[in-house]
Amino acid sequence: EVQLVESGGNLVQAGGSLRLSCSASGFTFDDYTIGWFRQAPGKEREGVSCISSSDGSTYYADSVKGRFTISSDFAKNTVYLQMNSLKPEDTAVYYCHAESLATLVDFWGPGTQVTVSS
Repeated sequence: EVQLVESGGNLVQAGGSLRLSCSASGFTFDDYTIGWFRQAPGKEREGVSCISSSDGSTYYADSVKGRFTISSDFAKNTVYLQMNSLKPEDTAVYYCHAESLATLVDFWGPGTQVTVSS
């Protein structure tokens, strides 16, 4: 069964840090773009960061540049999102997304809740 599972969401105070993990089963991240999206209550889902398994290139939304870092351990089929200097506006459900570079077939994880208190 193809599956993406996120973990690491939690309640944290403003200024704190969290590390989210996204693990895949049933497929490997070879030739995929793996990204993190988030959706806050009443808002549209937005892209946060992504990484390409083919060349390691990364992307960050302006709102998280300098605070969030995406990394990968493709041997473990896992992608991480290190989130530092968290702000209340980072509060959202964070979703992992994987899209094949060749076929554009994509998968979503169920999401993990991140809550940042002020």
